[in-house]
Amino acid sequence: MAIGDILYIMAALLFSYMTFVIIRGNFQRKFDEEGNRLDLKDKDKDKKE
Repeated sequence: MAIGDILYIMAALLFSYMTFVIIRGNFQRKFDEEGNRLDLKDKDKDKKE
């Protein structure tokens, strides 16, 4: 296996890992500690008042 092939495989694995981490982080920021969605929580607060 040539060095170029090894670098290509490593770059593909690194790219897929970074993409997974970014998507997971964006998903986790949408929820609070109790598992409630933050965007729906704001709407519920407006309805109660």
